[in-house]
Formats: sequence, structure tokens, C-alpha cells
Amino acid sequence: MFTSTGSSGLYKAPLSKGLLLVPSALSLLLALLLPHCQRFFVYDLQAVKDDFQIWRLICGRIICLDLKDTFCSSLLIYNFRIFERRYGSRKFASFLLGSWVLSVLVDFILVEAVWYFFGIAAAGNLPSGFLAPVFALFIPFYCSIPRIQVAQILGPLSITNKTLIYILGLQLFTSGSYIWIVAISGLASGLCYHSKVFRLHQALCIPIWMAKFFSWTLEPIFSSPEPATEARIGMGATVDIQRQQRMERLDRQLTLSQFAQVRRQRQQVARLMEMGFSRGDALEALRASNNDLNVATNFLLQH
Repeated sequence: MFTSTGSSGLYKAPLSKGLLLVPSALSLLLALLLPHCQRFFVYDLQAVKDDFQIWRLICGRIICLDLKDTFCSSLLIYNFRIFERRYGSRKFASFLLGSWVLSVLVDFILVEAVWYFFGIAAAGNLPSGFLAPVFALFIPFYCSIPRIQVAQILGPLSITNKTLIYILGLQLFTSGSYIWIVAISGLASGLCYHSKVFRLHQALCIPIWMAKFFSWTLEPIFSSPEPATEARIGMGATVDIQRQQRMERLDRQLTLSQFAQVRRQRQQVARLMEMGFSRGDALEALRASNNDLNVATNFLLQH
């Protein structure tokens, strides 16, 4: 179904597995067995301002009280596990922590702006749960995951390996009256953290000692074995599985190709600079010659 996230399962993604199991289990527990305790997990910024209930900034932003939000956010976290595999659990956790902290400030700003311009009191109606970091993950998803066309529909419109994930995000975006505030704050905080504005990625990060501690204590609990069956089976028996495996191979090949192209261009620039040309002229010549070193050399010698 979702073809942009690599192989199936949660191998090398213990944090993603923990975020799938623990909040979902607590959300079900509150909804089915402990409904009278849900009031402690309401994300109420009005209570934070008026009654100084700071603890709501933590409790109200971890567990979803709406099971639809729990389901959609869990699916998105499962598909975004590729970032933990690519960058490691510490960097992935740092991004989630940074966007989680920054989104609180953006929530306050948006709530006050809605009240000032429209007279709508949204502070006490924000959805609860680990939603802002989930929306924040759409920023690296948009920037770093290659877009591969799967099918063409209605002329210029096409279905890609990322379409269904965007649709799922839109479903979560429209699941409540004021969830758009949390969504915008998540996207804004994700953009700030991903862009390294004010060096937030250095200030809001998981310390190495803490990462080692959780790696020693919790990673064995939430780690998953390597899916050995995938490599042995090869191509799937159905068209959907075959298409998914082809897209995954194309994703890996495209990523490797981009890395190889960048490395080759750096080597070519270094060789041209050894000949006495400036870095800017070397880059311009390579761009004009489609990265052909001989043509770029002749171009620089003639000009």
C-alpha cells in the first residue's frame, strides 16, 4: 500500500515501534476502561494560562483521546519509520523532541491570533495526542523522499509512491475542528528544525548519554528481528506486492545514484581546481557540460 518506506516491519526502528505500541495501548485503555481519567490528558491551553496547569503541556500532548486520531497517527508513524532507519534512533528522537517542544510555542501564537482576529476561543478545544511531531515529519518526507510515479490519471494528475501518505495526512488534518492549529504548528516546527534555524537542532537534541541509556534499557524491549523472509521470497506473487517491491528497489537505486553523482561531481570540481580554476567556474562549467569533465575542461580553457 505505502511504497516509499522501504521493507516492511519495524527492523532497526525501536523508537517507532515504541511510539506505535505505548500511546496506542494507553489511548485504548483510556477510551474503553478508564474514561473517567481522560480529563487528565486533555490538551487545554486555557487551563495552562489561567490555572498554570503546566503538566497539561506534557500529558495532553502524548496520548490521543480520539481513536480515529490514534489510528491515523499510528499509520503515519509506521510509514515515517524510514527516517529512524536512515538517520538512527538518536537523531530521529531529537527531531521528534525538537518539533514537540517548538510546536507548543506555535500553538500559543496561533490560539492567540485566532482569538484576536476572529474572536474564537480555541485554547480549550485543541486535540490531544502526539500529533504535532507527526505532522512535522511531513517536512523531511517531502524534502528527502524521492517522488516516483506509479500511475497516470486525468492527464497531468498522477499517483506516486507518496500519494497515499499525503491522503492519510489530509484525513488526520480534517478529523477535528481545531486540529488544523496543531497541524500548522507541527509543520512550522518541523520546518524550523529541519532547516536548522537558530541552530535548534543543536539546542533541542537528545544527549549522547541519554541515548546510550535508553539504547541499553529500552531498545532490547522494542527491537524487532530482521525480516529474513523478504530476501528469500524475492518477487511477490501478486501484482500489488511486485509493484511495491519494484518501487522500493527504485527508491534505493535513486538514493544511491544521487550519492554517487554528488561524490563524482566533488571529485571533478577538485580536479578542475587543481588545474588553477576557481570553484565557481568549475561548477558552472560542469553544469553547462552535463558533468562531462573533458568538455568542462575545454570550456574553461577557451573562456
